[in-house]
Amino acid sequence: ADEHLDLDDGRWEDIHVVTGALKLFFRELPEPLVPFSHFDKFIAAIKMQDPTRRGRCVRDLVFSLPPAHHDTMKLLFHHLCRVIEYKEENRMSVQSIAIVFGPTLLRPASEEGNMAMHMVFQNQVVEHILNQYSYIFPD
Repeated sequence: ADEHLDLDDGRWEDIHVVTGALKLFFRELPEPLVPFSHFDKFIAAIKMQDPTRRGRCVRDLVFSLPPAHHDTMKLLFHHLCRVIEYKEENRMSVQSIAIVFGPTLLRPASEEGNMAMHMVFQNQVVEHILNQYSYIFPD
């Protein structure tokens, strides 16, 4: 809202507070970053066996997102790629980030079905986008 935060305030020194707030923000959105209408399409894309087809399909799906979702995804994933650059210090590899953010950014409209299986594919989608960031978001 209109709240101004002083990020130099000592309470923000614990990175877990900041990352927890970021994750909570995305989890509390009425619709996830990947809209419900795109969930099944992303899952189908990540299941494709041919890596070239899978990559193209995921890229096209990201491109088809509403502009606010697309632009937010680009900014968020750019930041997450920078976090991964420091994985030796922060222990946040591509897989770790995918586990943390997969179910938050990409979830089905209803929690019916095999949630464990969904989680595997949700994580794979996030991992794929992180690994293919420059292909999906060319500048």
